[in-house]
Amino acid sequence: MACDGRNMKAVVFGAGNIGRGFLGQLFSQSGYEIVFIELAREIIDRLNKDHAYPIRIVGEKKWTYSVEGVRAIPAEDADGVSREIATADIIATAVGVNALPVVAATIAEALQRRFDAANMAELNVIICENIIHSGEHLKNLVLQHLPDRHHHLIEEKIGWVATVVSRMVPVVTEEMRRENPAQIAVEPYCILPVDKPAFKGPLPEIEGFLFSDNLPALEERKLFTHNAGHALCAYFGYQKAYTYIYEAIADREIRRKTLTGLSESGRALIKKHAFNPKEHRAHIEDILRRFANVALGDTVARVANDPIRKLGRRDRFIGSALLALEYGVKPVYLLDGILAALRYDNPEDEKAVELQRLLSDEGIAHVLETVCRLDPAEPLFDVISQKYKTARRSRKART
Repeated sequence: MACDGRNMKAVVFGAGNIGRGFLGQLFSQSGYEIVFIELAREIIDRLNKDHAYPIRIVGEKKWTYSVEGVRAIPAEDADGVSREIATADIIATAVGVNALPVVAATIAEALQRRFDAANMAELNVIICENIIHSGEHLKNLVLQHLPDRHHHLIEEKIGWVATVVSRMVPVVTEEMRRENPAQIAVEPYCILPVDKPAFKGPLPEIEGFLFSDNLPALEERKLFTHNAGHALCAYFGYQKAYTYIYEAIADREIRRKTLTGLSESGRALIKKHAFNPKEHRAHIEDILRRFANVALGDTVARVANDPIRKLGRRDRFIGSALLALEYGVKPVYLLDGILAALRYDNPEDEKAVELQRLLSDEGIAHVLETVCRLDPAEPLFDVISQKYKTARRSRKART
């Protein structure tokens, strides 16, 4: 039975930063009971004790929103998960890409029980994962665990809805955990673009959902604007020994370089997706304003974490530079960001340590081929290689 007098139910896989800090608020303020599927026992116990948790909204104005009507069950309780999904009005995932195969198996078992019980009502799965084409990705993972007789129902009755998650959620402090392990802090921004054509049945009335007819364009803009800008700021900030993102973006040189790099990717995005130039410029300025939110306390180390992933061919740096070149834009400051990422040598970041070992032992050409997935015949390959070697000679000369 729904808590707090609510008569709609959302089942959310993952009670982490995005699950509690974003989806929980959206569903709660729209009148849903929320059932979290979670691994952390401490979080499960506290949610089931209070049937609520506080979200601290941190910015120029600070306030607290109480997410009401909450329950949680352990992720390993397959029967419990299946029972909840059998009567769910909507499902969501916020578990991280690497955990999706496990979640897919659980969803498949629950959907099979739902179909076998002759429940043919449409059901939408809202996928809040940092991966392009997340709807198709999760659907295909689920199909691997379902008998053929149900495959047509997956196509007809289940909506696999990709999203663009841009809300920033800082790391929960130890002090906050001691006070209440379920509480979380977030920035004020609370809009979730969702793939409108992917929905099955009537569109849900959920406050904060932005229904888009062209989500791939927004996905690409997020990756090459928000994610790229965050990374530019972080790697440039690391070079100047800043601890926090708000410190880095307050540096006039870093702000200028970040803004110019995003202008390069922006000109390409405008050409490809026909974004309004003034609106896109305002979008960039708004992102930089959000980076400057001191109350978030976001660190350079967190944002710069795992430079190997961030230097992937389809990720924020190489992907931005390739897009710029494709649309006739010279990626000057994007290249500076790539070089800064290549020089990121934080000893506490195991991927940064691995990257520096690869550069030292195998060389820049090897990294460009294996990490960045660039072909030696591509112009970007030679440009990055030459700039990296020149910068390295310059550093050696200074020392």
